[in-house]
Amino acid sequence: MDLLQTIIIAIVEGLTEFLPVSSTGHMIIAQGLLGVESTPFVKAFTVIIQFGAILSVICLYWRRFFYPEAVQTGTSYWKAMYDFYARLVVGVLPAVVLGLAFNDFIESNLGNVTLVAVMLIVGGVFMLFCDKLFGNGSEDTKLTYRRAFIIGLIQCISMIPGVSRSMSTIVGGMSQKLTRKAAAEFSFFLAVPTMFGATCLETYKLISHGDGSLLATGNNLEMLIVGSVVAFIVAILAIKFFINYVTKYGFAAFGWYRIVVGIIILICMLCGVDMKMAD
Repeated sequence: MDLLQTIIIAIVEGLTEFLPVSSTGHMIIAQGLLGVESTPFVKAFTVIIQFGAILSVICLYWRRFFYPEAVQTGTSYWKAMYDFYARLVVGVLPAVVLGLAFNDFIESNLGNVTLVAVMLIVGGVFMLFCDKLFGNGSEDTKLTYRRAFIIGLIQCISMIPGVSRSMSTIVGGMSQKLTRKAAAEFSFFLAVPTMFGATCLETYKLISHGDGSLLATGNNLEMLIVGSVVAFIVAILAIKFFINYVTKYGFAAFGWYRIVVGIIILICMLCGVDMKMAD
């Protein structure tokens, strides 16, 4: 993987990580089109650069992470901090448990482009109707521990490549009567521990399999740093756009986008275009 491929994949990651279009699916497709070999480092790279996207959320919402809104209503600082982070823990627990239980299944299907295309279409069709199905929630609806846990459970559907973690958590939030904006923001917050855990797990896998030295080479370190920085910058722009757009217009446009991309992928495969990642 050269520098240009690194930047392109990082841009794809930053653009799609927080949009309901499946960042994993888009990166798999991008790698296939770019002819990037499916090496242990490349697999780790696509996960580790998510750290840049994590930092973009913390940067944009630093007040929510370090000065929760509940403090402004008279709740003590430490109680507000505890409630905020406890809800994140409750929300991420299902993904931790099921992610570890089905890790082999997830990895075996990670490069399945056909599955990605089909799930892009299925998810896209669902998103065309989710606004009518759930409405725009209520501003008075609080994010309780029960709601956080249910959203976390629904997030686990995104373990299927092509579903989209962002889509599943936002839909989960809307199913719990959160507004589109509140559901999207909790999706961003929930991404921080989820993606941080995935980054740590991927790094551990490299080290435990004796491939940890791959991260220490000069060229690979450069690609990781460049990839993380690019993902950070692009993710900030994507989040700002997404919040403004979805609050005003809903999710239908993203649904149509998913359907079109999924159909294009299937047509390309039927026409003999090699969309799989090179081995």
